[in-house]
Amino acid sequence: MGFFKSFFSGKPDNPMAEQEKAKQKNFDIFKYDGMRAQRMGRQDYAIKCFTEALAIHEDFETRSYLAQAYAQTNQLEQARQQLEQMVQLEPEHTSTFLTLANICYMQEDYPAMAEAAQKAIALEEGNAMAHYLLGKADNGQGNSLMCIAHLTQAITLKDDFNEARLLRAEALTQMKQYKEASEDIEAILAQEPDEESALLLRGKINEATGNTAKAEEDYRHVSEVNPFNEQAFLSLGRLYLSQGKPTEAIGLLDEAIELNPDSPALYHERGRAKLLNGDKEGSVEDLKKELELNPKEAEAFNGEYNNKPLVQTGDILGL
Repeated sequence: MGFFKSFFSGKPDNPMAEQEKAKQKNFDIFKYDGMRAQRMGRQDYAIKCFTEALAIHEDFETRSYLAQAYAQTNQLEQARQQLEQMVQLEPEHTSTFLTLANICYMQEDYPAMAEAAQKAIALEEGNAMAHYLLGKADNGQGNSLMCIAHLTQAITLKDDFNEARLLRAEALTQMKQYKEASEDIEAILAQEPDEESALLLRGKINEATGNTAKAEEDYRHVSEVNPFNEQAFLSLGRLYLSQGKPTEAIGLLDEAIELNPDSPALYHERGRAKLLNGDKEGSVEDLKKELELNPKEAEAFNGEYNNKPLVQTGDILGL
């Protein structure tokens, strides 16, 4: 009788089931609207949709989309929080720990990065990326020996892992192990002859070992492959200055500034070259332009160049 009464009255026999069905429908609408928005590059709307979906139901996949959207909008702490919740929900996914390690790297939280990478290795010992990320974390903490050890493990697992070879070459260069570093660089260049970071690092090694002609060749190669690589111009300009050739450095940096007019490091280096060339007025003009482009540098500026290059975060090896 209950069935017929429910049927003829039009009322659901199980209102709880109907409510759950409605909630699931709303969850699906928010989730798939968020996915569409993410594909269209509307990360702000995607974040709203995924957040609404998760308020209805917990869902690992939706949370992963939300973490991705936060990362794509540079909201790193929010992305990290989502990933940490995902780890609690399903702690057996290696990829979650790898993504978490990358987010921690972007936040420069190297101990947390190392912890995430170690958990990935515990789940999947043969994962080359996990060993690479652990090496990067060691490098961030200034532990060159452990960095090299973990990168070696990554390269053993994946011989053509050029990112790991490059980072190992950088660590070896910092330790002045130029021969071993050069072997890694040559292995990279055998696969990618125009790999800019490897060429720049080889130039640094050539410069450090007194082979300035080869260093100049490497820096010029990079500037020809990519005229917008300001580091190639900076390295070559500094090489000219170290050789007592400020006129050549100024000419080179004029060319670089035409291509990269918003680079404070290029103005700094040209100003330094002009000062060494006796052009104090031109040097001051470049200094003003540098401080205009990089106001933070103005806070620490003491009014002198001191003949030192500007320390740049993007400078390979910080050399």
